[in-house]
Amino acid sequence: MPTTSSAKKALRVSERKHKRNLKRKSLLKQTIKKFRKTTASGDSSAAQTALHDVYTVADKIAKTGYIKKNKAARIKSRNAKFMASHTVKPNKSK
Repeated sequence: MPTTSSAKKALRVSERKHKRNLKRKSLLKQTIKKFRKTTASGDSSAAQTALHDVYTVADKIAKTGYIKKNKAARIKSRNAKFMASHTVKPNKSK
């Protein structure tokens, strides 16, 4: 346990940041899980909305510094690729 007042304050700050980071981590995971579940169900409009949510959450978390910008880009790219491979596109042949 910390003994000096500055070390005690540093511990309090560290605990607050830890809780905040856990919330961000779980929010990102929940959003991705929801998106993948929606995409697997086959509802393309709901999947598109869920993909938009993934984009929003990834960008906001990258803005705060919890993840880097390139990781957010990777997350968005992988999920877009997942959606493209799991949604049925209508055939436009006559």
